[in-house]
This record gives sequence, structure tokens and C-alpha cells, in this order.
Amino acid sequence: MIDLRSDTVTKPDEAMREASRDAEVGDDVYGEDPTVNALERRAAEAVGTEAALFVPTGTMGNQIAAHVHTEPGQEALVERESHVYKYELGGLARHAGLQVRPLDGGARGVPTPEQVESEYVEEDLHRPGTGLLCLENTHNAKGGVAIALEAIEAVAEAARERDVPVHLDGARVFNAAVALDVPVTEITRHVNSVMFCLSKGLGAPVGSMLAGGEAFVERARRARKLFGGGMRQVGIVAAPGLRALENVDDLETDHENARVLADGLAGVDGFDVQEPETNIVLVGVSASGLEPDAVLERLRERNVLATPFGPTTIRFCTHRNVSRDDIERAIPRVEAATSP
Repeated sequence: MIDLRSDTVTKPDEAMREASRDAEVGDDVYGEDPTVNALERRAAEAVGTEAALFVPTGTMGNQIAAHVHTEPGQEALVERESHVYKYELGGLARHAGLQVRPLDGGARGVPTPEQVESEYVEEDLHRPGTGLLCLENTHNAKGGVAIALEAIEAVAEAARERDVPVHLDGARVFNAAVALDVPVTEITRHVNSVMFCLSKGLGAPVGSMLAGGEAFVERARRARKLFGGGMRQVGIVAAPGLRALENVDDLETDHENARVLADGLAGVDGFDVQEPETNIVLVGVSASGLEPDAVLERLRERNVLATPFGPTTIRFCTHRNVSRDDIERAIPRVEAATSP
């Protein structure tokens, strides 16, 4: 089976399994797990922040950030196709008590400074005010596009001018850095906090990091406990994360494989293929005369897995457990699946 549903399906390699087996552990709620402590230090260094916090999932990391940055009742500015808005079960309202003001980020999913200016609400007797701006890079729903540094800087500056903190959902921020050919710190230096996943393209079996200033992370640690994320001898889980941070350079291979896949799928009759910038390939299938579910079922019969991504679109995602040979074998199977 060639599994192109998501980079979340990666399996830990032997080095990660050995690291987990041999990890030195302690009680992390007491701050006594040396492996977690090492991971948090290394993660903070990687993204250029004062501190970082190990969390079970990226969703929890985003929700903790919103909880810490804001007060209940405030408004959060979010891109209308962003993960934190579409795919986190209304958590901004349920966990942080926030009202959400969605912005149309256009084809690339990034709001403009002018939108922040026009949608910003100042606190007064009647209104709670704008408390947070959330950005996403890479932008999942837009096909894994890598948001340019100038766009991030401009919109973040518009928020800062109004004393609005900026949180970056950087689940795949290292993919963005590789695609833009810049250090990841060039992306993260424009925001107040960033969450990134260890369990996607970097290949760890579980876990994400929430990073920011020391005071922010201390408050986030308390919020993690509130949200049920206070873990104990979790170095067994954190150890593969340390190994995962060594895999950043491998992401370029995933991007190359995505380009090969896109080129091959562009020749399939009835497919409208979006040129990938990172490891996600979006394919419109309406011209094929088939519904996405029908295409996916035919692919499954041919041992290729993809995922639905809207009423007329399917998504393919390359990752470290899919080789170039797998990609080249998948392309004719996809073509066969759409043949009459």
C-alpha cells in the first residue's frame, strides 16, 4: 500500500525506537524528565525563542497559545480556511472563550495588513477588543503553500502596532523554511509564539512543540495541565522528537517527490493539479466526471491511499516513508483508477 493520505502516517525509524527505549526519564510535571527538558531546549533553539513546551498534539499547542495570549470574550482574527478555525472543533470559543473573526486570506491564505487594520476592534465599554491574530505556515487548506517572509512580516507588524499578539500555527513550518530556503528563525522571529509538529514530516510518532518567551511558556505549562496535558515519564515519547529535529534537511526530498507526483498526475485526463510548493498536492477531479469518493475508492483498490479535501478535490501528501519508486508506481495506478 502506498499511503499518500498525510505525513502524519509516518512510522518511527529504528533510531527513534532505540532512543525511546533508552531514554532517561523522570516526572515531567515536576520538571524532572531530562529528555523532555533537552527536547524543549533544543526546540527553542531551533525556532529562535527563549523557551518551548512539549505538548501531545498540535491542536493542543494552538489552543494553549490562544488561551494564554487572550482574555475570554476577546476576538481572534483568523484566516477563514486555517486549521485553527476549520479543524479544531471550535476550540477557540470552547477553551479560550474567544469570538472568532475570520478573514479571507485569498489564494495563499494570508491576511493583509489592511485587513488587520479594518477588522481590528479596540476595547471599550461595549466591545471586548481584538486579542489575537493567528497565522498558518505552511497553509494546509491552500495546498501546503509556503507563506513569504514579507507577507508574514507585514501582517504581523500591523498586529503589533495595535498591541495584538501573533501566534503562528507552524505545524509544517520547517517545510516552509526549506521551500523558502531560509532559516526557520527568519519566519518565527515575526511572531510571539509558534507551534510546530514533530509528528508530521519530521517523522516522530507523537508530539508537538509550543515555543515563545519564557513568561509565555510558563503560563502555557500551567494551561497544559488545565487541558489535561500534564504528562509524567514522557521522555520515552520525547526522545524520538529529538531525533526528529535532525530530519529537517530530509524534507526537501518530500518536496521533490511531490513535484514528481504532480507532474505525473498533470497528465491524467480530467485532473486539475495545483503545483506544489512543499509536500502537499491538491487535485481537482470534477472534470474527470467522478466524485472524489469514487476516485479514492478506485485508488484504494489499486493500493494507493489519498484523502478527500473538499467537494471536488483530493489531497496527496508525500513523506519520509514514501520513496521515489513509490511515487513512480503510484502515478500509473492513479491514471488507471480514472480510466473508463
